[in-house]
Amino acid sequence: MIEGIKRYLKKSESTKRIALYLLMPRNQARPRWWVSIFVNPFVHKTGRRAVIRRSTRMDVLPFNSFRLGDDATIEDFAIINNGVGEVSIGNRTMIGISSVLIGPLQIGNDVMLAQHVVISALNHGYADVTLPISLQPVTTKPVVIEDEAWIGANAVITAGVRVGKHAVVAAGSVVTKDVLPYSIVAGNPARLIKKYNALTGAWESVAKEPASVAVS
Repeated sequence: MIEGIKRYLKKSESTKRIALYLLMPRNQARPRWWVSIFVNPFVHKTGRRAVIRRSTRMDVLPFNSFRLGDDATIEDFAIINNGVGEVSIGNRTMIGISSVLIGPLQIGNDVMLAQHVVISALNHGYADVTLPISLQPVTTKPVVIEDEAWIGANAVITAGVRVGKHAVVAAGSVVTKDVLPYSIVAGNPARLIKKYNALTGAWESVAKEPASVAVS
């Protein structure tokens, strides 16, 4: 049903503008109150025993999907935005206080996000110097956080990044490239500092190796 509505709206710019006006206030990223109360609960999927704290800001709209898995938690003051792409959060995943998630974004199961983490799959255009950046088109590249990853406080993960399974992003890191599974990255820009050696069963330090190897 949702896909059919989206295809219909794409056929006419005027219809699209009217629909957006009805769904969200002008120049705002959040839905109108009636969308949050009467539409979103019937469109988006919230798992069993999932918790969304009262002060969480849910900027989710019905034309892109939002899914929250079983036993997952979104803590106070977090912001979830699916305006430019779907947001999927897996089972038993914790979204920390004041974190910001902007889709398209897929977060796996048993993931931990600490406080003030920013994950954004969106970039603003800036090439046309005759227009304010706010009026230029946006681009998106999906972000994927695989199962069991741990993202430290104040970390930033940029568009197009994949964080591998059981990887650790140290607090304050700015991640601009893919992170290997079973590895630890830190810094700005984030670089590989440790990875798990299955043969020795130990986490081993890595000297001067960038965290730029794509996750398979």
